Amino acid sequence: MPDVQLSDVVDVTVYQDLDPVNSPEKTAFYESGIVVRDEGLDSLAAAEGKISEMPFWNDLDADSEPNYSNDDPDDEATPEKVNQGEQIARKAFVNKGYSAMDLARELAMGDDALQHVRNRFGTYWMRQHQRRLMAAARGVYADNVANDNGDMTHDVAAESVAAQSGLTRWSRNAFIEGAFTMGDQVDGVTAIGIHSVVAKQITEQNGAEDVRDSEGNLLYQTYLGRRIIVDDGLPAIAGSTDGVKYLSVLFGPGAFGWGEASPIVPVEVERSARKGGGGGQEELWERKTWLLHPAGYQQTGVPAEMSFTLAELRTANVWDRVVERKNVPLAFLWTN
Repeated sequence: MPDVQLSDVVDVTVYQDLDPVNSPEKTAFYESGIVVRDEGLDSLAAAEGKISEMPFWNDLDADSEPNYSNDDPDDEATPEKVNQGEQIARKAFVNKGYSAMDLARELAMGDDALQHVRNRFGTYWMRQHQRRLMAAARGVYADNVANDNGDMTHDVAAESVAAQSGLTRWSRNAFIEGAFTMGDQVDGVTAIGIHSVVAKQITEQNGAEDVRDSEGNLLYQTYLGRRIIVDDGLPAIAGSTDGVKYLSVLFGPGAFGWGEASPIVPVEVERSARKGGGGGQEELWERKTWLLHPAGYQQTGVPAEMSFTLAELRTANVWDRVVERKNVPLAFLWTN
């Protein structure tokens, strides 16, 4: 009796319309308001080309003193003008495929391999979305140090174990100093991305507060009212002699905008009858077009291929800030 294949039971049109079990909207970054889905970015992601241009009006200069009225008809005031800036973002064209030999699927115990892939694809893309966001945040940090005198960064970390103390580890004062690199926009910090080692320090200091639902189930934890997001993808680097330094990221609402478009063929099932000595092979592919971009920045670098890889996004030469520092809802804190 022939084996029923995924291509026999999957209606691709229905498949691509089904909500995944997990999606970027279900990440802590999205739920906390750090990442905001934007219809305008959706439109840009769906537009032709690989680069999206997002012009914006610069704010009025509050340092420019107003004119003072008088009764002299010959005294004419000169109007000023407002200028536009531009954020430039490059789309990410990503895809992933999995294959399984028919014979292996017939002999395997448990669920069919490709059905398992179907059930887990949403989780895979959610995690990739989160990795892409953290890579971009690290790149913004690298650009800030290289090109903007580190005005978004506060560093209390020691370069050796011997020099470490309570002053070089996570503390309330260190957090406040990092947050106030945003100037008078400091109240905009709504979430903190931290490594699990730093999360442990906060817990040991009794700094984490639980947020629970009406039934007492833990939803998440906060620090001084800011949501804690634990992610070991954040940098943990060696000091110049020994020890480890951890980078924490302070986020404001809308720190990242996100748009998504549907590729020409977002889902595809492909059979190869000749593979496996004629036993057959089946492949399942998904494709995405993403536009995930930090507020106030433009991407000036050029990727080696069509889209920036995670490694490329982490580098300083990809990013350039195009607004005042306090208008960027991001800050960085180094601790031991």
